Amino acid sequence: MCTCITYENGDFYFGRNLDLDVSFGEAVTITPRNFPLDFSRTGKMERHYAMIGMASANKTFPLYAEAVNEKGLAMAGLNFPGNAFYREPDGKGLELASFEIIAWILGKCASVEEAETFLADMKIINLSFAPQMPAAPLHWMLADRRKCLILEAVEEGLKVYENPFGVLTNNPPFPFHQMNMGNYLNLTSKSPENRFSGRLDLKPCSQGMGALGLPGDASSPSRFVRAAFLKWNSVSEPEEKADVSQFFHILDGVAMTRGAVVTEQGTYDITLYSSCINARTGVYYYKTYEDSRLRRIDMHQADLEEKRLLTITG
Repeated sequence: MCTCITYENGDFYFGRNLDLDVSFGEAVTITPRNFPLDFSRTGKMERHYAMIGMASANKTFPLYAEAVNEKGLAMAGLNFPGNAFYREPDGKGLELASFEIIAWILGKCASVEEAETFLADMKIINLSFAPQMPAAPLHWMLADRRKCLILEAVEEGLKVYENPFGVLTNNPPFPFHQMNMGNYLNLTSKSPENRFSGRLDLKPCSQGMGALGLPGDASSPSRFVRAAFLKWNSVSEPEEKADVSQFFHILDGVAMTRGAVVTEQGTYDITLYSSCINARTGVYYYKTYEDSRLRRIDMHQADLEEKRLLTITG
């Protein structure tokens, strides 16, 4: 389970909670412009936009969970089991594996608008990175400061939705979340007025009662609503320190605590890490479950003309 959000307050920010019961060998990874991206069906991309994000650490291909490129285009993959449907490759159209789509779009496109020109011909194919790494069932959020899209590869094909909320969690498919938001239009961050009856003298007994009914459980629909409420009612000064702090406070509001979510296998889902990327500057901030100190990595402090992946650990 995961939660992804955008946040704009002067600069544009993109990030997520990654919630799992086990680490996937993640490390902050910079893909310089000259690292050859070798795609299974579309060949090599010898030169491309540089990008930074959290990826499964390996030296051959950046398996990004989320990333942003040097042009400010950001993308994240979130768990979508039971609904994600990947087609068998047939050599027709633009065929990408689920583990390739982030690197392909961010390597090639400078904006959501540019990425949209490829989506009609794109299909996600059933291909694993390695025999011991089956294709993860995912859907994706793609965003820049002008537009946000959701991409869902389902049995009917690749569905693309405009996302006015700038939020994504997991199941069900995005149209459900969009409809479900209407169930909470009465919520407010302000103190509620008495609408029960004008003949009764009813007053709130505490602060925060305007949001009475805001979901607090860890389910995907509840996290979607809660993250959207926290984001759209957020107030912070338009400067980096305040915005980054506020971004992580929003993510903390939908984070997983060990023991609160027990899987069918008896393991515990936790928020392995939380990330926040300034899409304009290429600065990647993150913290982990075991260490709440913020780490800051500036993509532009690296040699972006390198020909090898740059992995930052610790």
